[in-house]
Amino acid sequence: MKAEALQSTSRPGPFFLLGWGLGLLLLGLGVCASPADREGRNTEYLAVCGDANNLPFSNDKMEGFENRIAQLIATKLDRPLHYRWWPQSIGFVRNTLRTRLCDLVMGVTSVNEMVQNSNPYYRSVYCLVQRADEPLVTGLDDPALRDKKLGIVAGTPPATLLTRYDLMDQTKPYQLTVDTRHFSPAREAVNDVASGDIDIAVIWGPIAAYAAARHSPPLKVTPLPAKVDGVELAFNVSMGLRHRERQWKHQVNSLIEQLKPEIEHILFEYQVPLLGQDNHVIADPNVQLSGTP
Repeated sequence: MKAEALQSTSRPGPFFLLGWGLGLLLLGLGVCASPADREGRNTEYLAVCGDANNLPFSNDKMEGFENRIAQLIATKLDRPLHYRWWPQSIGFVRNTLRTRLCDLVMGVTSVNEMVQNSNPYYRSVYCLVQRADEPLVTGLDDPALRDKKLGIVAGTPPATLLTRYDLMDQTKPYQLTVDTRHFSPAREAVNDVASGDIDIAVIWGPIAAYAAARHSPPLKVTPLPAKVDGVELAFNVSMGLRHRERQWKHQVNSLIEQLKPEIEHILFEYQVPLLGQDNHVIADPNVQLSGTP
């Protein structure tokens, strides 16, 4: 079953919000266009909220790995997949999951308190991205970094270490919170490595690997240790649900377990650096990938 991507890439205006508020009121009165279960979720299709311009995670062409994993779940449920789009920035959960625009959000860190977290479906880590013709740097405490120009998305965990190691004066910051319809700071940092504007970028693993593979020649991606000087650099990633929807959480956890091999295969297709719960890198069991997803 193909996903029906319901276009909503721009923020709704006041008339939309008025109409949506009326719809919620009618829902509360029991006037509902689609069947719902006892927890109030739609049972006719799987409604997922995502960002329409946030590869490698998702886009409105269904090209991201989160799009494909959501489709796996919808197929297993034997329901059509309906996507609702909203820029993944401040207010994303408040304007999507909490308003019942959807019943599931992909790709939230497993410690996110704004949602009820499913069991994790992958674990990844921050990585160094550097040019292939440069000597390999493998850690943030490498003395070679003293002579390098670095790039970091401001406010991310590795920034704490760069500050601690007195490397911020030579570091270019990239904004953390942006309108993803127009900007992608992490991908911009990787592009700056390729162009020579900076020497090394410290980027979240899935973005680092995806963006690095799209340069010719491809850039080198080196996973960092899961924890450095007390700073966590590796994180579990879950699916987000509304609080108190325990039956739905149980069902999603069961689906994640059933679909584990297929999910891992998709993540490897996108060259996501994967860690086991013991923090060792999981090697891709398939033959070396040719091309890109």
